[in-house]
Amino acid sequence: MEVYAVTDPGCVRKNNEDCYLVDSDLGLYLLADGMGGAEAGELASRLAVDAVARYLRETTERSVEVLVQAFEEANRQVLEYAETHPTLRGMGTTLVGVLECGEYLAIASVGDSRVYLYESGSLAVITEDHTWAHEVGRRLGLDSTKLRTHPLRHVLTMAVGVQSPLRINSYAVTPAPGVQFLLCSDGLHGVVPFEVISEGLTYGQSLEAKCHYLIEQARTAGGPDNITTVLLRLAG
Repeated sequence: MEVYAVTDPGCVRKNNEDCYLVDSDLGLYLLADGMGGAEAGELASRLAVDAVARYLRETTERSVEVLVQAFEEANRQVLEYAETHPTLRGMGTTLVGVLECGEYLAIASVGDSRVYLYESGSLAVITEDHTWAHEVGRRLGLDSTKLRTHPLRHVLTMAVGVQSPLRINSYAVTPAPGVQFLLCSDGLHGVVPFEVISEGLTYGQSLEAKCHYLIEQARTAGGPDNITTVLLRLAG
């Protein structure tokens, strides 16, 4: 598995509450977008990422169920930390991860950080956002135009460290050689159009060039939030 990751604070925020992990030995790739203010958001995302990695280092089993269990442990640890540090109560984080499980990849997500699949010139979103727009707005019959401007569109309906039990979306994907998987925070997909993200995954040959192209597109669009990309490509 080829991999490249990069994070950028964007054009508005001085701090970066995003956190990512690339661990080829574990076959684990994570991205978290913290919330709750500078210190709290940065801490929540780091705690969650570290907790998932620690859980997977302590077991040799690899499956969708094990990745989900690791997410649940991350939720427990972030909740516990906030309870013992009153000034940090209310902190939380999105969390999305890919885990190599032999012939398939396990994917799990909480919040609105995403995993995209790019194959044969076609881009698709694998994960489903835990947001008001996706889970409530669509059920109310609001079309895409109204959802793009609705004041509640970015409100999360689930995040790590906010409540227990945690709702986790999980998937198993059997990829073909050459397929690309993009993990990104909403600092990218929230401001860069779907078509431009697709174009970015054809930019140059290296994963590094593609990631930096996407970061630059988000910055050109104003960069209102932290921007993180983790790009994977299955060798073949």
